[in-house]
Amino acid sequence: MHRSATVFLAITALVAAAACAAPDGSPETTGTTPEESEPTAVQAGFTPFDPATRPYELSGSLVPASVSMVSAWDIPDYPLTDPLLDGSPEGEQVRWGYRLFMSTPAETPRLTPSGMSCGNCHLNGGQRDLALPLVGSAGMFPEYNRRAGRDFTLEERIVGCFMRSQNATGGAATGGPGQDGAAREAAETDRAANDGEIGALPEGRVAPASDTEEIVALAAYIRWVSRNHEYGENPSWRKRNRILEAALIPIEQLDAGRGETLFAEHCSSCHGEDGQGVQIGDKKAGPLWGPRSWNDGAGAARVYTLAGMIRYMMPYLNPGVLTDEEAQQIAAFITSKPRPAYPYKDQDYLTEPRPIDAVYYQR
Repeated sequence: MHRSATVFLAITALVAAAACAAPDGSPETTGTTPEESEPTAVQAGFTPFDPATRPYELSGSLVPASVSMVSAWDIPDYPLTDPLLDGSPEGEQVRWGYRLFMSTPAETPRLTPSGMSCGNCHLNGGQRDLALPLVGSAGMFPEYNRRAGRDFTLEERIVGCFMRSQNATGGAATGGPGQDGAAREAAETDRAANDGEIGALPEGRVAPASDTEEIVALAAYIRWVSRNHEYGENPSWRKRNRILEAALIPIEQLDAGRGETLFAEHCSSCHGEDGQGVQIGDKKAGPLWGPRSWNDGAGAARVYTLAGMIRYMMPYLNPGVLTDEEAQQIAAFITSKPRPAYPYKDQDYLTEPRPIDAVYYQR
């Protein structure tokens, strides 16, 4: 794609896309409960389609993977205007969960110091095909977690996302693989004496737990978008954001320099050359590295995991134009950059083999 076309698509996506985080100066909704704040569809950033007038066909329950100017910001199952949710505590909880999902740092700064929202990774409110969709996923929990070596409930899985993808531990940014290894090692060993528990957090911040009200609300939203799917039946669209094993390039053969060149061509229009996101209107893409990004214990800190996301989800309005090889090179570049350290990585993969693409872990 020519760079001018990429810039045009990026600007359009940032103006209206669901996957962009609200800026630091967005209207104040911090710390609100469902009863205290009920934003309109416009305030939430969307004007939902009437199903009878939707100008394109859904892919089953999902927005198609190949999006257009029309579908890029569509939320098919849109709780803020669903009349069936009116007037019930359960409905208010689902709606709050949706707002938390789409604008996580603004809605709950007490749980995360990062700039990442759930919707940065799970596009279109978790309702886009090949974009980590969550529709129908609730019925698959409890589910085995390889990193922990045990079954997780849905709430525990969400807690894990906060701990890692949204850096609830507050780990400071350290050098990427091969960069400032001493500082990274120091950060990883600076954990609380109570072995596995989060240490002292700054005033106003709390550690997420399965019964934390925001976690419960997010689980309510995910269960709501899964309500029409059979419990225990794995949806066909789940876990498809993966590059086939035959196409994987050995980690040591990936070239972060080539990835940087590809990043500048395909990604910098939305994410900026510094990876921190370009501010356009009230939208800003999530930070890809640095102190406000996901930490080095997150799934997206794994090269092949991130490459699968890039391959099928990006660029936002033109996903699928990158090859398997290009996506892996870009992922190698992004995972070479500094990001917050997850301080409990020595508790991961105690019963399962450590993935070869977990490049931030000490070898």
